[in-house]
Amino acid sequence: MKLTKLALAIATTSIAMGGAAFAEDASGPSVAFNVGVASDYVFRGFSQTDEGVQVFGGADVTSGMLYAGVWASNVDFLDSTDAEVDLYAGVKPTLGPVSLDIGGLYYAYPGSPKGSGYDYFEAKVAGSVPVGKGTVGAAVFYSPDFFGAVDSAVYYEVNASTPIVDKLSISGALGHQSLEGPGDYTTWNVGLGYALNDHLGVDVRYFDTDFKSKISNGRAAVSLKATF
Repeated sequence: MKLTKLALAIATTSIAMGGAAFAEDASGPSVAFNVGVASDYVFRGFSQTDEGVQVFGGADVTSGMLYAGVWASNVDFLDSTDAEVDLYAGVKPTLGPVSLDIGGLYYAYPGSPKGSGYDYFEAKVAGSVPVGKGTVGAAVFYSPDFFGAVDSAVYYEVNASTPIVDKLSISGALGHQSLEGPGDYTTWNVGLGYALNDHLGVDVRYFDTDFKSKISNGRAAVSLKATF
């Protein structure tokens, strides 16, 4: 099914940004790792694991405003595909109160059937601003050759998050996936995040879409993620 896997972020972009502030980091690059488990891998409202358990992990390198990383997870598309590996890079400048994220990501699916067209690239421009104790943001993702032999695709999203009490926060997003051809849909999610300690957090989230199918109907997912 062409909509089974829907994207995240993207590969590199170079743009002129007059007036943008670029952070400098004299200490050099830093590396962070993450690993986690979830009751379901849900992306833009669609289960990527056929409603099964997800195990994931990744590594990120940052140097000032620049970042790059790799992330991997199991998937289940009811064929020979059983993994997703994402490679991404970008830049995070600031423009006044706006924090920007401009970059790209390449999604690879080892073991995918020949001719499936699963592997693809997506470009991203995102921004967020502080509102009270929280943040409000928006993002646009573009792929010239989307997952599953779909041609171009654009995903638009608005999102927000705010702390409730110490260590507990609420966040949500509303997005629309536009495809060249039929299959456009709208998705949303809302959830609670709790920091168990400085390195371990849990997220409980509800997802839904207006595209009705077994893997895109309303569902809740619980995830546990460690960073170090």
